[in-house]
Amino acid sequence: MPAATHVALIRGINVGGKNLVPMAALRDALGAAGFEGVRTYIQSGNVLLSAPKRSESEVATEIERVLENEFGVTTVVVAVSASHLRRAVSDAPPGFGSEPDTYHYDAAFLHPKTSSSAAFAAFGIREGVDTAWEGKGVVYFRRLSAQRTKSKMSSVVGTEPYRHMTIRNWRTTTRLVAMLEDA
Repeated sequence: MPAATHVALIRGINVGGKNLVPMAALRDALGAAGFEGVRTYIQSGNVLLSAPKRSESEVATEIERVLENEFGVTTVVVAVSASHLRRAVSDAPPGFGSEPDTYHYDAAFLHPKTSSSAAFAAFGIREGVDTAWEGKGVVYFRRLSAQRTKSKMSSVVGTEPYRHMTIRNWRTTTRLVAMLEDA
């Protein structure tokens, strides 16, 4: 199996009984579309694949096309190169993810046409609950678990930058990097 060159992060599939996409069928459809070494992680749209001659934007556009044509699902796909995902984890703020019993940690991955500063500005911050950091192609977000219902993280939904991003919890993000290393 070829090493994964990209990770596709598909927003909003298999959540709450909506936008149902069976992972085995998705793997088959992406293989038929010319991607190699297609692997998925959990049901919520995390796909590792090899497409060495395609850019992040080309991978995202093709996967969006496959989702619409094969499954009738129109959604956002953010594709990041394997090196971009590794860098997002290694460049995380100091201590990010280190207190999972105290905080919820998330990373918002951005489509290349969305600037980190615009995405960062779209996130609401509640003093004493939320903290966010701007990264390269990613926004890191931490919220106090005991007060997560007071978090303003959801205020990003409905903003223009949200149309071009997808959010993953930190555990999923680091697991995807581990899967890249395991290949």
